[in-house]
Amino acid sequence: MKYICLGYIKPGTFEGMTEDERHAVLDECFEHNDHLRTNGHLVAELPLQPPETALTLYWKDGKVATTDGPYAETKEQLGGIQILEARDLNHAIQLVSQLPGFKYGLGPIEIRPTLDLNEMLKASEQRRRKSTAQ
Repeated sequence: MKYICLGYIKPGTFEGMTEDERHAVLDECFEHNDHLRTNGHLVAELPLQPPETALTLYWKDGKVATTDGPYAETKEQLGGIQILEARDLNHAIQLVSQLPGFKYGLGPIEIRPTLDLNEMLKASEQRRRKSTAQ
């Protein structure tokens, strides 16, 4: 099963480190990700640009509206995502809990199982084919 891992970081965490400290954190994290990838657990990883580059869409008064920045009411901001392949939630927890970033104050990390849309997509395709055939 695939799990999405959303990694949050408190603004200023990296900025408060020396260059050597930042390099050490990144090197350790990348080494850990290499280990996950080699063992078939890391499906994808996508770091995000800073929160100030975000734009949030929402529905208002019958149309799409936007607001600058992320829609968050937390001190931490989403820093990136990983997609892990794990046997079950306990296995995903085990894999994520070994991330080196935790000891440097990075986190929290939300783990959420993905939803398999295959059956829903097939049913939708059948309904759409049926409606265009009529």
